[in-house]
Amino acid sequence: MTDNGPRPVDWRLPAIWAALLAVSVVVRTYVAVADQARTRSPISYGDALAIEITSHLVIAALLPALYWLQRRWPLSASARPLLIHVAAVVPFSIVHTVGMAALRLLWFSAILGKPYSFPLTADRLAYEFAKDIVSYIMLSAGIVALHHILQRFPPVPAEPAAVEPSPSPPESVRMSLPERFAVRKRGKEIMVEVADIDWVEAAGNYAVLHVGGDTLEIRSSLTKLEGELDPKRFVRVHKSYVVNVSRIAEVTPWISGDWRIRLQDGAEVNLSRRYRQRFEALVPVRS
Repeated sequence: MTDNGPRPVDWRLPAIWAALLAVSVVVRTYVAVADQARTRSPISYGDALAIEITSHLVIAALLPALYWLQRRWPLSASARPLLIHVAAVVPFSIVHTVGMAALRLLWFSAILGKPYSFPLTADRLAYEFAKDIVSYIMLSAGIVALHHILQRFPPVPAEPAAVEPSPSPPESVRMSLPERFAVRKRGKEIMVEVADIDWVEAAGNYAVLHVGGDTLEIRSSLTKLEGELDPKRFVRVHKSYVVNVSRIAEVTPWISGDWRIRLQDGAEVNLSRRYRQRFEALVPVRS
C-alpha cells in the first residue's frame, strides 16, 4: 500500500518546541533577576524577559537549520558526522550572538529609547560560545529524542505498522518507465540517468535526486516519482526517502525497531518499520 493523498499536518512538533522554549524563557528570566538582585545592578523582570525572549527567538529561527543538519548528517558511530556537528557550533554561536544583540539593540535603544550596550568583543564572543556549546548539545539531543518519541506515538489516525510489498507492475508499465530525467541546473536542462541515482529525498513539492555526491531538484512529489522508478531497483524506505538498492553499503539496527541504511556515498537514512516489509521483499536482511 502506498501513500495516497496528503497527510494531515502533525502540529505536535512545533507545539512541543514552542512550549519548551516558553518554559525556558520563564525559568531563565527568574534566574537572571534573582542573580542580579544579589549585585548592585538589579534588573527588572521586564528587561530580563526581553533579553531572554530575544535569545530564544534566534534559537527558534535556527532550529530548522539544526533539523537539516541532523537529517543530512545524523549522529552515528562514524567520525565524519560528529566532526561536522562540532564545526557547526561555530556558525551557530555567531548567528545566535549577533542575532540576539541586534534584536536587543532594536528593542531597548530604537523602540524603548533606553541605553543598552552589547559589545561584540573577543571576551564576549568566547563567553557566548561557551554557553552555545551547551545549547547546541541540548537542542540536538532534543531533536533526536522528539523524533523517536513522536515516531512511537503517531498522530491519529495511526499509520499501519507494516506495508504489504507493492505488486510488480505489468510488463507494459515496466517497459514505459523512463531511463533518464531532464533536470534543470544553472539555467540548463541536463540529463540524469536513472541508473546513476543513489537515493531520492522528499522536499515539499520537489524531490531531491542524489547523484554521485551532487544534488539535483526535480518538481515532483516523492510518491509520483517512486511510480516512475523501476521497483526492482528502487525501494521506498521512509516517507521521505527512496533508495537505489544497488547503492546500499550497510543496513544496521537502530532505535525503536527502525534500521539505518548507509549508502555508498556516505549518506545515512532511516529504514522505517512501516516500509520494512517492502524493503525485505526486495533486499532480504539476514540476522
